[in-house]
Amino acid sequence: MPSFDIASKVDLQTLDNAINTVKKEIQNRFDFRDSPVSIELNKKEYIIHVEVESDMKMKQVIDVIISRSMKQGIDGNAFDFSKDAYPSGKVVKKEISVKNGLKQEDAKKIVKTIKESGLKVQAAIMDNIIRVTGKKIDDLQEVIALCNNSNFGMPLQYENMKS
Repeated sequence: MPSFDIASKVDLQTLDNAINTVKKEIQNRFDFRDSPVSIELNKKEYIIHVEVESDMKMKQVIDVIISRSMKQGIDGNAFDFSKDAYPSGKVVKKEISVKNGLKQEDAKKIVKTIKESGLKVQAAIMDNIIRVTGKKIDDLQEVIALCNNSNFGMPLQYENMKS
C-alpha cells in the first residue's frame, strides 16, 4: 500500500547557517554601528536569543532573520514570535523559538482535516510524524495538495513516499 509521512522539522545546520548570515549582515549594516546587538542560537532547545538597543532595531533584526532564513529554505512559519520582547537594563531581549516536530494538538488538527476531506486514506499519528496510507498514489497526492492549501501555521514536509 502506498504511504508517506507528514513531518514538520527544521534542519539544524541550515538554521545555524541562516543565523550566522544574519549576524554578518547586522554587523555590516550602517544603522547598527556602535549599538549592542547579540544574536545567539541555542541548538539543543531550538531557541534564538536576541538582544538589541531598542524595539525598532528588534523589528529590523526579526525582518532580517525571516528574510535570510527564507533564502536558506526555512519557512517563515517555523519561527514563533509570540513571546514579547522585554527590557533588561539598557537592552531589549527576545526569545524566538523555532518549531521543530509536530505537537500532538497540531497533528490531531491535520488528521481531522484529512478525515473530513472524504479521501480514501488512513492517517495515523506516530510520535512527531503523521503516516498517511491509501490504495492509490493519486489519493496521497490529493492529501498533499489539501495540506498545502490548508494553513496550519507551520511548515510541513512530505517524506518517505513509498508505492
